[in-house]
Amino acid sequence: MTTEKTWSQEAWDASLSIYRSILRLPFITELAAGTLDPDTFRRYIEQDNLYITQYSRVLAHIAARLDDIDDMDTFLKFAGDGVEMEKALHSMYVADGTTEMSPACLFYTSFLKSQSMEDVAVETAAVLPCFWIYLAVGKHILSIADLDGNPFADWIKAYSDPAFDASTAKAIAICDKLAAKASDDVRARMTDAYLKAARMEWLFWETAYTPRNWEV
Repeated sequence: MTTEKTWSQEAWDASLSIYRSILRLPFITELAAGTLDPDTFRRYIEQDNLYITQYSRVLAHIAARLDDIDDMDTFLKFAGDGVEMEKALHSMYVADGTTEMSPACLFYTSFLKSQSMEDVAVETAAVLPCFWIYLAVGKHILSIADLDGNPFADWIKAYSDPAFDASTAKAIAICDKLAAKASDDVRARMTDAYLKAARMEWLFWETAYTPRNWEV
């Protein structure tokens, strides 16, 4: 007997090549080894801090659109308490960071905000890579990292926190619930949004290592 895949399983399988490309990025391998240039890491954290500010607003917008009260509460918590945890980590590495988004950061956040006019299932799918791929990459780094003397050890060890797993599992479950009720067209648009956001995860890591600033 064959078991039909959930939407999330299909989306993850479709994004595997993107995920594996992220794992091969110099930023990831050097971060795990502790050899990453501290200025490169600071640049990443500064941009991630700007990203999270906008991301939390998208999460709150999704919460306002969800019909299920428990799902609404879950996304409100994602926008609040979960973000505070990551911002606390950022404060360990960044004092007075930049206030200007890089082109990659602006591209990613603008894409997420543009999904506000889509079906809520599509908007929710668009934010999932930031939960799922980010967590998977972090766990990969944790599994291969040399933490002894690694200047980024505190940031890396954060991925052992069960709260990251729990939040990601809830986000996946909500996406699957929305996909199960969606039309084939909406489900396809969910996957398209997920894959676009997955590629932007790659771009975000890659441009932290090789900056692409505004040329004019």
